[in-house]
Amino acid sequence: MKTAFAAALALACLVSSAAAAEICEASQYGVGDGYHGRRTASGARFNTFARDPFTVAHKSRPLGSVVTITNLSNGRAIRAVVNDRGPFVRGRCVDLGRAGAIALGMGDLARVSVE
Repeated sequence: MKTAFAAALALACLVSSAAAAEICEASQYGVGDGYHGRRTASGARFNTFARDPFTVAHKSRPLGSVVTITNLSNGRAIRAVVNDRGPFVRGRCVDLGRAGAIALGMGDLARVSVE
């Protein structure tokens, strides 16, 4: 009986984490827009060229959390740390620094999955 309950609980956790994935438009920031070098919501200076780790802005994920962002058009994925808030454009859920955008193979915008 306890084994069945544990299996059901594990399945519920898997389903809830799958439901946490967002599909949206991603954009990039930090090149020519005045954000590079400014302080982020986490207090760190924003470096749009940072690769280790890649950094992103997200509206609601906890600062310091690690997310996996997958470009749905080419399958490329990166892991990045949320260190800022944004984007503040309707329909977008994540802003990437220039290095992350290059690694994903995206132009200005891309349809992505954020997990």
